[in-house]
Amino acid sequence: MGMRLLVLGGTHFLGRHVGTAALDRGHEVASFTRGVSGEPPAGVRALHGDRDDPTALPAALDGWAPDLAVDTSCQTRVAARNAAAVLSGVRGYAFVSSLNAYANWPPGPIGPEDGEPTWETDDDGYGPVKAYAEREIRAAVPGRFLTARAGLIVGPDDRVDRLGWWLRRIARGGRVVVPAEGWHQPIAAVDVRDLAGWLVEMAERGVPGAVNATGPAGMTTLGGLLDLCREVTGGDAEWVPVPEADLLAAGVEPWLHLPLWLPAEVAGTAWDVDTTRARELGLPSRPLERTVADTWAWLQGVEELPPPPHDLPRPGLPADLEAALLAGHDQGP
Repeated sequence: MGMRLLVLGGTHFLGRHVGTAALDRGHEVASFTRGVSGEPPAGVRALHGDRDDPTALPAALDGWAPDLAVDTSCQTRVAARNAAAVLSGVRGYAFVSSLNAYANWPPGPIGPEDGEPTWETDDDGYGPVKAYAEREIRAAVPGRFLTARAGLIVGPDDRVDRLGWWLRRIARGGRVVVPAEGWHQPIAAVDVRDLAGWLVEMAERGVPGAVNATGPAGMTTLGGLLDLCREVTGGDAEWVPVPEADLLAAGVEPWLHLPLWLPAEVAGTAWDVDTTRARELGLPSRPLERTVADTWAWLQGVEELPPPPHDLPRPGLPADLEAALLAGHDQGP
């Protein structure tokens, strides 16, 4: 039987896919956003307001009482308090947190959820805010609050564009800078569609607790992912491995200029995250080649990507930096 489901967020990437998944499961769906990043999927009721304004959500709901909530957009402590005040009566609340909520990640590793400390500081860093929001909303929705500590989320509609940058660069072909030591670093990711559908199900069931919501540890390597990108795009890219010391000396920023690459001292543990509970609760993990292929198909229909959300910098290796690195290194993995 369908219920009323509110998506906090809902106009791009994860929030958008949550809205679609909820519609597919027969729910009456509304999204609550600032109204500046486009419209939600067709069939989703668009509600607008600023989450930091305590009057905005009650005014937008205007008597429409949700049974379920999936929160994809909490960025401030005030937003968490406001959501807790208004949505304490829902049957299930699925909150999208982050592995950054853990006080020791990175570098990790991360074991079972209940044995790992989360941030308790008062600063407004990304991780401390997520950890605070978990505590605040959990107290308001006891026994019905799930926090999904997400890692790398990939798939169609991704405006953050880390996987997308690699796909476009590899499709152009030619010599491509790759991190030499990072080639074999493990990577784990979750497809945005798998995570979205699972979040809706968790809210429906009122499942409580914390879950490391990412792909299985060791599901692939950075090199394996890039090989897959080359296969999917049909490009003729030739890998040019550059030693980590040379990358850092040239000013290459890990994770930003070469998306998904982490220095060796961090990569060995950062991707080692226990996902036993996620697997027990049925978080799917579709084949990575399907995710990469679907992301590439989506990108080919996009004329120009909007800026990344939350003022994140656009990822990718600047052309002048790439040219300098290629000039000094031979090809071959």
